[in-house]
Amino acid sequence: MNKEDIVKKPVGVLDHGYVELIDYMGSDTMITDAARVSYKNAKTKSQDGFLIDYLMRNEHTSPFEQVVFTFRLKMPIFVARQWVRHRTARMNEVSGRYSVLDADFYMPDAEDINYQSESNKQGRGKVMSEEDAAKVRSVISKCYDVLRDGYEELLESGLSKEIARIVLPLSVYTEFYWQMDLHNLFHFLKLRLHPHAQLEIRKYAEVILGFVREICPMATESFVNHNLKSIRISQKEIGIVRDGMDFSAVKADERDLKILKEKLGVS
Repeated sequence: MNKEDIVKKPVGVLDHGYVELIDYMGSDTMITDAARVSYKNAKTKSQDGFLIDYLMRNEHTSPFEQVVFTFRLKMPIFVARQWVRHRTARMNEVSGRYSVLDADFYMPDAEDINYQSESNKQGRGKVMSEEDAAKVRSVISKCYDVLRDGYEELLESGLSKEIARIVLPLSVYTEFYWQMDLHNLFHFLKLRLHPHAQLEIRKYAEVILGFVREICPMATESFVNHNLKSIRISQKEIGIVRDGMDFSAVKADERDLKILKEKLGVS
């Protein structure tokens, strides 16, 4: 893979947003080299996958911190406010004090408009009927027309940009640079790719995972296996599994079975 094939090639997300990889430092090789320097070991590259798996499984995080990604992102403000809760990043955002903001407002697709969930106070329920979704989109569009016209009218009146922007809603798009090391980026992706995460932020996270997979395929495969698609079980649950499992009947790779037994404390 050439760097030119992936850097500064924006991938569209939602109706007006995108994810653009601005630059990156490191790869799977950086991770394994950083790990091996601890004991001056220079084993063959064929063992890199096993080493990365070991590091991921045992939560040896510092080698993953050697890889760094810088993105430029455009997203609705309500998504960005969730995004910045991940405080391990470095970021710089467009300022509505210095610049006239683009009047881009997020309009959800009809299939992404849901009734309120009856069981989850902060989540979506079933998809709205076609008729109800059309009404919702119509109301949202009318609100945007008023707000867009109001913002422009305030600017034309000579009002300062920092005051005029207060009429803009959470759905207006913002842009920012965002830099994070791979260890913390994997943590971000684990949370924001979870089915309970809001749909819009999941769509951005899916694109970022794709970029990371291109640059660090072995680390990404290990992350998906050991973190993203794994489950966490308690001490009591370990006992239930250990006492109720017939290990002689388990069909698995010998190495994987050995690791499982070690985790469960089975001799």
